[in-house]
Amino acid sequence: MRILFISDVYFPRVNGVSTSIKTFMAALERLGHEVFLIAPDYGNNGPDDARIMRIPARVVPFDPEDRFMSSAEIGKRFDALKSHGFDLVHIHTPFVAHYSGLSIARALDIPVFETYHTFFEEYLYHYVPFVPKTWMRALARRFSRSQCMAVDAVVVPSRPMLDVLFKYGIRAHMEIIPTGLELDRFKGGDGARFRAKHGISQDRPVLLHVGRVAHEKNIEFLMQVVSRIRSSVRNIMFVIAGEGPALPSLRAMASDLALDSNVMFIGYMDRESELLDCYCAADLKIFASRTETQGLVLLEAMALGVPVVSTAIMGTQDVLAPGCGAAIVSEDVQSFADVVTRLLGSPEVRTRMSEEGKDYVHEWSADAMAQRLSGVYADGIKSSIAASVGVLRS
Repeated sequence: MRILFISDVYFPRVNGVSTSIKTFMAALERLGHEVFLIAPDYGNNGPDDARIMRIPARVVPFDPEDRFMSSAEIGKRFDALKSHGFDLVHIHTPFVAHYSGLSIARALDIPVFETYHTFFEEYLYHYVPFVPKTWMRALARRFSRSQCMAVDAVVVPSRPMLDVLFKYGIRAHMEIIPTGLELDRFKGGDGARFRAKHGISQDRPVLLHVGRVAHEKNIEFLMQVVSRIRSSVRNIMFVIAGEGPALPSLRAMASDLALDSNVMFIGYMDRESELLDCYCAADLKIFASRTETQGLVLLEAMALGVPVVSTAIMGTQDVLAPGCGAAIVSEDVQSFADVVTRLLGSPEVRTRMSEEGKDYVHEWSADAMAQRLSGVYADGIKSSIAASVGVLRS
């Protein structure tokens, strides 16, 4: 199959959607498909594969990391797109990409699929704070219903996300297909090297959060947990790896809680090298996002043998399971702090969890998930052909 992905975000913008797209592109191509991508031009894209088409874009108000692609520029590329003979369009984000993706699919008379990556009901109001939260939630639900009903099939990364869309009244065909993990990429890593580089002693207990530093990730809760832990583990270190709009408020919070010597902000890292070292430097990965549709970073940590302590909200419910490298805790500061403190004092338990996690992640391989997605595509194409034949006969 020849597949056209279209997205409002992609690398160098680092987030779960970018990672999902890159992972599926590589895995689908290993299955023999050709995958092309339309994505924004950030001005600092770095070297791109020839199958990535960058579109001029402008900065998004209130969210300078993101971009609005020019739909007019996408339209200018139509003849070039038509010449590729695509079998389907797969939309990955709900902004310019959604409407341009629909237009391309309709003009080419091919099926269109969409992945619902982001729990917008719990996301949008962080970026438009002057609009009442209830209004933004209602808008997100209406927006989601309209878009999901406009495509041939919707892909969701977890059962809880599918349940949410069903409650919205969406009755489109939906399939649960998580983003798989490129297991070969999550091997090795030198935690001692990372600690030495960042001046962290080899025996200092380290907690880690990897991901976009955004308000919806609930990192403020984790800061409160670290503050509570420090009363008994004075030299605790909390490493926050990533960047995003919540960074200034988190720096201020660290200062207010007198955690300046216990919190380290290190920004984004190269995913092929330093990020692996960062994971391996941690004693525990901690996570409390309320909006995660899957929680790929949890699988990444477990693949490298890092035990996870997390709440199980939304998509993380599908990823986390007792006895599979993770401890599941309620969103209560004292309860969360107690579990983390107990595990920090139990290296033998952490070792057991590490082995459990490394075994468990094999169920989430990228190739297995791409095979499932390929089947959904094939079914959608068959349905589209059958519908076209029916129209001709009538």
